Amino acid sequence: METKLTAKDAQVALRDHVEEKALAARKRYGGTVDENVMRRMLEDRSVVRYPTRLQFDAEPLEPGEFAHARPLGGKADDGFQLFVHPMLENDPEMLPLAVAYHVVTINYGEIATHEEAEVFGSTLLGLNQEEYYQRLCALADSIPAGA
Repeated sequence: METKLTAKDAQVALRDHVEEKALAARKRYGGTVDENVMRRMLEDRSVVRYPTRLQFDAEPLEPGEFAHARPLGGKADDGFQLFVHPMLENDPEMLPLAVAYHVVTINYGEIATHEEAEVFGSTLLGLNQEEYYQRLCALADSIPAGA
């Protein structure tokens, strides 16, 4: 009997893979992911698949957006610029939450959804998914209007 995989099966497999990658990264870096560790992870191709540079600049962000990854060229290997709201530049607690959320999009592109981003971020940071989601919502709500 032939097994037919569905889109749902693929999404579950991706989610499981994302969780495994986050657990491996957390273990590799000693369990605590602070701002310095997150910056090192951006250089580690076993965690962030493509070269990624942080830039604290609100100009390319949509209202209420705390970060956004933009490709640097026509292919993923060209790398990404991760624009992060400047209010996070001196916020060592919130910066890892914001960056971790975007790692999944950088690594997997459009096939990754907000759910995979939440799984990766919460697992990487040692939070339950609902707590991570609530912190991200509070972060988004704290972005000044028009900034």
